[in-house]
Amino acid sequence: MNPTYAIDLSLKPTTFDFWHVSLVATVVILSLILIFVLGLLVVTLLRAKNKPAEQVIHYVDGPTPEPVVTIVEKIVEVEKLVHALAPEPVVLKESNADAALQLLGILQSEARFIDFIKEEIAGYSDSDIGIAARVVHEGCNKAINEHFTLAPVRSEDEGGFVTLQDGFDAASVRLTGDIIGSAPFTGTLIHKGWKITASNLPKLTLGHNAAIIAPAEVEL
Repeated sequence: MNPTYAIDLSLKPTTFDFWHVSLVATVVILSLILIFVLGLLVVTLLRAKNKPAEQVIHYVDGPTPEPVVTIVEKIVEVEKLVHALAPEPVVLKESNADAALQLLGILQSEARFIDFIKEEIAGYSDSDIGIAARVVHEGCNKAINEHFTLAPVRSEDEGGFVTLQDGFDAASVRLTGDIIGSAPFTGTLIHKGWKITASNLPKLTLGHNAAIIAPAEVEL
């Protein structure tokens, strides 16, 4: 007759050998690993839940397209660059010739200016030319002073040094000589220049032909 063995599971070991210690350590390590993995999973889910919709789409559908506002701003910047590089068109202003013709008429009336410059003077002596030039000079000076107010462009003395800073008016000052580099420029004032500060030409009547500087004269 075979012997029967009964195992009492309620019995607790009273001593721990090496194998028991190893088993307990393994259980503890596995428990810690499981807790760490579960904690990491929870943190990942919370972060994914708090991310904005744009970032979720970024991971699902690929790179997020560039915002439309940024593209428009770039187009505006390119247009500004093109306009900056393109030279500004030169706007030509049509001048009224009547005032210039009127001035010539005044100079002819006061100083016989046109008669003098159109006269062939090769056959005249210097003294004769000098006398005629004096008459023309006096008449021209009278006409200019009567209808225009003149002032020098520069107030410095001619022959002295002047310094032109960056941004000076190139229409008011003409540079001559060796022009090297950029402003400021320092040079000698050769001529003060002239500018008109006021003008007082007589008004023309309607239908007046300003091209007739001096009418022909017929003596009866």
